[in-house]
Amino acid sequence: MCLYIQKSIRLFSTSPYLTLGTRVKKILPAGCKIGDVLLFDPTKEEIVTVPDKTIPEELMDEEMMGASHGWGFFCDRTDRSVRISDIFNPLASKTNPVMIPLPRLTALPTGQTEKVFNVAMSSSSPLGEEDCVVAIKFSGIQLSLCRPGCDLEWTNIVTPFNCLDTTQVSYDSPGLHELFYRDHPVLDQSEWELLSSCSRTEYLVESPSGGDRFLVKWYALGFFSSNLKGIYHKTKRLMVFREEETTEGKIMCYTEDIGDMCIFLASNEAFCIPASSCLGLKPNCVYYMGRGFGFYDLTTGEAHHYKAPKGAPSALTAPYWLPPFAI
Repeated sequence: MCLYIQKSIRLFSTSPYLTLGTRVKKILPAGCKIGDVLLFDPTKEEIVTVPDKTIPEELMDEEMMGASHGWGFFCDRTDRSVRISDIFNPLASKTNPVMIPLPRLTALPTGQTEKVFNVAMSSSSPLGEEDCVVAIKFSGIQLSLCRPGCDLEWTNIVTPFNCLDTTQVSYDSPGLHELFYRDHPVLDQSEWELLSSCSRTEYLVESPSGGDRFLVKWYALGFFSSNLKGIYHKTKRLMVFREEETTEGKIMCYTEDIGDMCIFLASNEAFCIPASSCLGLKPNCVYYMGRGFGFYDLTTGEAHHYKAPKGAPSALTAPYWLPPFAI
């Protein structure tokens, strides 16, 4: 059992998990399926199986497009309608998973809705919260917003800068945040040249208490893989900047010490939790999936790669980190 402190003591009964998919065992006459939900536990480096879950018929022909606050987002391949579900929550109902329908996605004249970059949600649950807003960031210029249970269509926005093409969307306190950097790491010229040849993705992450805000720069080098018949990325470095209040205002300062925190990065909304809240988590580390699979130790500057866990699917179509679930 995990202990998590945020103003009051709260108990967690799971570790953070990575979604690996489902394994169908039986097809029922009603059209739904019975199957196992497969998750990866980074604290034990093994698969966690949630057996005999009902997989609703609505999810049969849908692809998972993202995750936020432990909720999965699914998109119909035919009509582009969206659903939110708790199917990957190991503590949720096995026989009656929550299904929340959202409107059909529509593309802007200069946008597209086929390739999703990430999704984010403004509250921890889309159930019964009128102020809950869902955001979907697509590869390109389009950002779409919707309030579950309220809006009949998506509000589509053109992002103002081309550089936002590979930038994650996340919810934060209202207002315009202008970020200034200070104290970059001391690296050899050859190391900077290597990083300049890498792809870079940036994530803004806030601690559970709201007391700390981090910006993570993830550098990965691409290689052509004949086995994968495509580009394979290998993580070369992660840089973390902590927001600090100075006489010059708020500045993002480079740090190699985030204390007891550990950060989780993938195609989902990034999050961080205290390592001491879950036995087996490594403090001062960034867990990642997407450009490699492993964790990066900020103290040593070394990346540690996970081996494919025994029993994992050969191809992962929806690898998203889920934060710990509470009873």
